[in-house]
Amino acid sequence: MTMRKMIKPCGLHCIRVNQLSVSVGEQQILKDINLHIHCGSLNAVIGKNGAGKSTLIRAILGDISHTGSIEFKDRENGRLQRLRIGYVPQSLNIEGNTPVSVYDMMACFQSHFPVFLKKNRRIRQRILAALEIFEAEGLIDKQICNLSGGELQRVLLSMAIMDEPNLLLLDEPVSGIDRNGMELFYKTIYNLKEHYDLAVILISHDLDYVARYADKVILLEGEVLKQGTVREVYGSDAFQEVFGSPEGGERGGRCHE
Repeated sequence: MTMRKMIKPCGLHCIRVNQLSVSVGEQQILKDINLHIHCGSLNAVIGKNGAGKSTLIRAILGDISHTGSIEFKDRENGRLQRLRIGYVPQSLNIEGNTPVSVYDMMACFQSHFPVFLKKNRRIRQRILAALEIFEAEGLIDKQICNLSGGELQRVLLSMAIMDEPNLLLLDEPVSGIDRNGMELFYKTIYNLKEHYDLAVILISHDLDYVARYADKVILLEGEVLKQGTVREVYGSDAFQEVFGSPEGGERGGRCHE
């Protein structure tokens, strides 16, 4: 699969998270998380602050110790393969007047040599191809410190898919983005999962957008309280216990209070 071409998800690959648990000292943050995620699907993780959402992302990335297993399985022939992960964090702290361009930042993840020593045409074309997916190719020579929030988001998304991931992890990537930017973001992610052979796990506080765009919802509170379709989760007793009226949530509630 190449990100330069749109490929309809095959639906034959899946990511399994098996009995994943995370403890810090005596405190258990996550307990027995079991997820089954298919390519071509947008999976939203919701829950209140402190529910362990970002911890789940860090565990999948291997940034935090955990028990249990995470595997990528080709259901068509049963082979286990190495899981390639793309990641977009909540935020990226960039100092003002940082003389680093979009090309410099993205190229440093693709080259074994300092990017200022040699401009690589092949790498530049790969970067342009990734940026083009998010209509951000015009930003390639712009300094990172001069990007708007929405522009930086598109650059980070482009960087995340350059290595053709099987799984794209998005940890509240719309923090600080206005409503128009959020609408564009969700439409872009929906288009991405519809046309490329990958799965998406998105942590979101915006219940209305989750209701409109997610294929599957995972309600987390240290453990999985409920998972399924939007209708199944939003209509569940567990959802009402966490957020109150499900109708209020679908009309645009936010779950960070």
